[in-house]
Amino acid sequence: MTLNFVYRGTGGPRDVQLPPAPPWRQFPLQSHGPVFQAPAGLVEAVNAALWLRRPLLITGPPGSGKSTAIESVATELKLGAVLRWHITSRSNLPDALYRYDVLGRIHAQQINPEQSTDDIAPFLRLGPLGTALAPRDRPRALLIDEIDKSDLDLPSDLLDVLERGTFEIAELVRHAEPEVQIREWDGEGSQRIVSGRVQCTEFPFIVMTSNGERDFPGPFLRRCIRFEMPRPNKAMLRQIIGAHLAQTSESEEQSLLIAEFTRRLESGEELAVDQLLNAAHILSDDKLTGEQRAGLKELLMRRLSSG
Repeated sequence: MTLNFVYRGTGGPRDVQLPPAPPWRQFPLQSHGPVFQAPAGLVEAVNAALWLRRPLLITGPPGSGKSTAIESVATELKLGAVLRWHITSRSNLPDALYRYDVLGRIHAQQINPEQSTDDIAPFLRLGPLGTALAPRDRPRALLIDEIDKSDLDLPSDLLDVLERGTFEIAELVRHAEPEVQIREWDGEGSQRIVSGRVQCTEFPFIVMTSNGERDFPGPFLRRCIRFEMPRPNKAMLRQIIGAHLAQTSESEEQSLLIAEFTRRLESGEELAVDQLLNAAHILSDDKLTGEQRAGLKELLMRRLSSG
């Protein structure tokens, strides 16, 4: 890999060939499951969650591989594409279960009033959690990412759904048609909804991630299998770099990068593993000058927190 400084800051237009993207930034993005290195204890936690049909709550700092763990499980167990619900302070349970585009329906009626019907199915869509809970022969995998960013009430709101595996679509409970086909969150698939109720037959494999920025209520934690990502050691980091860069041995520079990264983590600095991966990828270019290497290393390995 040759970095090739295609941008030189001169402002003069030039015909250049951009460098190829790293393997993990080539689109469409591929699952990281095949190259994920499970830390000690995670295999037991995943199997416990699978056996007990309970969500797995994984805690750890940013970039520690929390959200990648579910890709590894989904890949190995052939659970299909991972459904994703990224949590913000505005996230709420109803939107995760289903979406009703009422404005779209009104707009459609205004455009074609002579074709107006009571069919609301085209304007309904299961959300990521609703799709995961739909009945099927094999469970789907659902990532609820950064649940500690949610409103204080969301974990408690999830309790009943995670316990019973069922919910109602209010607009269909009172609908004239007893059976309606509703689109799933991802792809072109649909689910047959009877009497407005969705009831799972196989509880989904759910991974919830947390950066450890808040505490959760006891009733919520009681329903989860909990696992804390360990601080990566040198052996784990070597495995991660080797898997992502498809290499069987590491260079002397990579060994120094790993040693420095580990030392900084042990001293309490907040760093993400993907920073190390980015640096290992770029600094593998043997045509970089010493000054370029120093500048890029400082750029890519900056601590995440200002404290």
